[in-house]
Amino acid sequence: MKTTEKLAFELKDEMYLMQFEELYGSGDAPRQTARYIRMMKGYEELFGLQEVCAYSAPGRTEIAGNHTDHQQGQVIAAAVSRDVAAVVAPRDDLKVWLYSEGYGAMEIDLHELEPVEEEKETTASLIRGVAAGMQKRQHLIGGFNAYVSSEVISGSGLSSSAAFETLIGTIFSGLYNDDLISAEEIALIGQYAENIYFGKPCGLMDQMACSVGSACRIEFGGTPKVTRLEMDPSAYGYVLCITDTKGSHADLTGEYAAVPMEMKSVAMQFGRSVLGDLTQAELLERAPEIREACGDRAFLRALHYVRENGRVGDMADALANGDFPGFLKLVQASGDSSYKYLQNVYTTQDVEHQNVSVALAVSEAVLGEDGVARVHGGGFAGTIQAYVRKEALMRYQEAMEGLFGEGACQVYRIRKFGGVRVL
Repeated sequence: MKTTEKLAFELKDEMYLMQFEELYGSGDAPRQTARYIRMMKGYEELFGLQEVCAYSAPGRTEIAGNHTDHQQGQVIAAAVSRDVAAVVAPRDDLKVWLYSEGYGAMEIDLHELEPVEEEKETTASLIRGVAAGMQKRQHLIGGFNAYVSSEVISGSGLSSSAAFETLIGTIFSGLYNDDLISAEEIALIGQYAENIYFGKPCGLMDQMACSVGSACRIEFGGTPKVTRLEMDPSAYGYVLCITDTKGSHADLTGEYAAVPMEMKSVAMQFGRSVLGDLTQAELLERAPEIREACGDRAFLRALHYVRENGRVGDMADALANGDFPGFLKLVQASGDSSYKYLQNVYTTQDVEHQNVSVALAVSEAVLGEDGVARVHGGGFAGTIQAYVRKEALMRYQEAMEGLFGEGACQVYRIRKFGGVRVL
């Protein structure tokens, strides 16, 4: 490791420019270099001149498999160029002292690794949960100081919590386990922290995408099977856009929880705990009794699941074969299914405000044949995803930002790396 002063000097001298270009893209490398220099100086102000290292973990975008992971289905997800990064040094005790830009400082004592009720839904719960998950799996843990900068904003639809869990897991792996903990295991530890300590019953897609990196197909059920995929929309003349529709996620816990609950109610009709590898033929054959026992929305959500689960394989094949037009048709079909059958585009609690619906409608009108758009992530509020022809980007951004404000529509690139040591 090198001192903060030495690393800041080498960053100014562009010693790491190629490394930053590979991680963040050539267009963003200079800004990221300045960001890391700022982090070095911030760390030094807080902790003094020390030998440090730097870690990064990306946000993620969901490509296919909307609400399938919690039923042991299949998804395609990808790491994106926005990340949460930290300048870190080990401590000689079991305390984590962490400062996060915009949020302030916290101290967590890792002598106590049981869940703390008052910490639920906080950053502290994730740190404690990841440490507990590490220890539960017989990995070493220890204290550290960290100065954190996040560009994966909470509520952006890029899974800020999974990115942070991946960052903390990667730090423990690097500082105390010789970087030997696999990306897949770090993802499982992150999910454990979020489920048990943070208190959110999430699936595994977010953590796996953030930890593994690149685009990947994830097949759940038992031990997850992860297959990396090549995905570069720019190679086909497209850019990936995420638009924040500025809808509030407040009071939507019930809406999110109802999706897996209703799917599981259908699974129970087949003697299963989750839908898993249920087929469309099996579902349709028993449609009348399922409607009677579970309700129509549960039936439609299960229908979305079985069709979306099959669509993941088709999308993976399209990407592998370089058939981007075919891939885009499947993206549109996936979005249509989420809207019509999964019904996670707006909440029935407040039909007067349908930000995601408006964003999708305007996207379709503005883009025409120049792109496709779909709901992104959990839905009900938040973000949409669009693949936009490069020549239509300015027109599209103007339309989205006219609706939702300046900076609402951002361009992202797929990142090849998951959680990594940067410096």
